[in-house]
Amino acid sequence: MSNQNNYDYGQELAYKLAREQLAGTGDIETQCRKSSARYLEIDSRKVIVIEYLNQSYLISLPDIEVSLMNSQAPVPIEDKILMLHYLISAKGTLLSNKMITYKELPEGANYFPNFTQRAIKPLIDHFGKEPHRLIDVAGKLGGSSADYGDVAVTINVFSQVPITFVLWRGDEEFAPRGSIMFDSTIPDYLSTEDLNVLCSSIAWRLVKLLGGDSPGGRH
Repeated sequence: MSNQNNYDYGQELAYKLAREQLAGTGDIETQCRKSSARYLEIDSRKVIVIEYLNQSYLISLPDIEVSLMNSQAPVPIEDKILMLHYLISAKGTLLSNKMITYKELPEGANYFPNFTQRAIKPLIDHFGKEPHRLIDVAGKLGGSSADYGDVAVTINVFSQVPITFVLWRGDEEFAPRGSIMFDSTIPDYLSTEDLNVLCSSIAWRLVKLLGGDSPGGRH
């Protein structure tokens, strides 16, 4: 199933296209199973319940509006787009437990400098000197320790999308380093462009939880 991103044309258009694409899905129940989302009827209306960054979201049908479950808090349009893209793209592939980096994704090598600037650099800048702090902060997003680098955490962003954030401490000779790794099945759930946006968003969420301030123009 193709995934229309069109972030370059603006988030409102990307959201509109994603809503139209999900609305045009022939068998939404099957697509929910592929993404491990739940297809339910609540108060006589059909909804999809999807887990994203340790929180539950409702996607109402047929109007396809995204909201936080049991909360009136607004949902950023970027998050709405990512949730819909995940639902649309999910192929139901079982996780391989084989790790790959962004460079190994389709066209990932071309976009890697941008990805590094947006997603890896904020982690190095804010956690590089005290990487152990990443573990506590990531726990608030449902993250858990992983056995990579000096410090690593895996966050199950969606049910089928674990993402691992890795840091190496700096010393007198070497500056701190970082990496972000994915299960090799990730292209069956999100596009390379989606992952650029998603990992940048998570990086700044982690920084915010640490107490740092995200720059206004990060996207």
